[in-house]
Amino acid sequence: MRLTCPAFGTALDLDEPPRRVISFVSSATETLVELGCAAAIVGVTPYCARYVEGLHAPVVGDYLKADPDHLKALSPDLVLVTSGIQAGLGRRLAEAGLPVYALPLPASRFGILENQLILGGLMHRVAEARSLNGRMESAFAELRASLPARRPKVFIEMWCGRHLRGIGGLSFIHDLLELAGGDPVPPAAAEAYPLPDLAAVAALRPDVVLLFQEPEHPVDGEALLAERGWTWGPRLIHSDITRGRNLIHDGPSFLDTARWLRQALHP
Repeated sequence: MRLTCPAFGTALDLDEPPRRVISFVSSATETLVELGCAAAIVGVTPYCARYVEGLHAPVVGDYLKADPDHLKALSPDLVLVTSGIQAGLGRRLAEAGLPVYALPLPASRFGILENQLILGGLMHRVAEARSLNGRMESAFAELRASLPARRPKVFIEMWCGRHLRGIGGLSFIHDLLELAGGDPVPPAAAEAYPLPDLAAVAALRPDVVLLFQEPEHPVDGEALLAERGWTWGPRLIHSDITRGRNLIHDGPSFLDTARWLRQALHP
């Protein structure tokens, strides 16, 4: 089976299921394990173990950097990156002769399912991937069928490092909020992760501020709201890197996060 990576135009020969996979994508690592391919994973990033209990594969690089010679010594059949901020890393590894495939960043929950199917194809586990997708689609349908009548207005803000970002209509996180029964504030923009206009957000008086933060860069949500003068009393919900509570993770546990957020928004 010969595949072309659309992001780099490189070709991969995968007549046999890859036996040695390096994953720089935590969602892909989680998916590989769900597909029964844990034994094939020979290298990951420091973040992958957050979503896979008992992950034994060694850390071979960070999210944005890795030594191509070190990776070559692992003799990988497949190296997984994303087409977003990891594109530069993926291109460098591909130019070094490594078998790199870039998964597209999902713009919706359907993009998550698409990536899982792509991984199923790469690993010769299409039936398993379609079964996983079927289970998730059924759960999505159940969440949509049970949406509460009242949908609180929710402003999502993410602090990735020191950089504030909001959520637009071209992000899978918009789907997450929809499945959880929240109404995005401001309304969906034609972007994925825009820089929010905080004055415009305040004028809409969201009922909930949903705050994502990384452990390396903690944010005091209560102090932040007080500093902005958001005194109308929006409820603060914290999201972090915990599996099933991480807004920005697009692996199979996206479904767990949707269920957690439903309970948090509608206690």
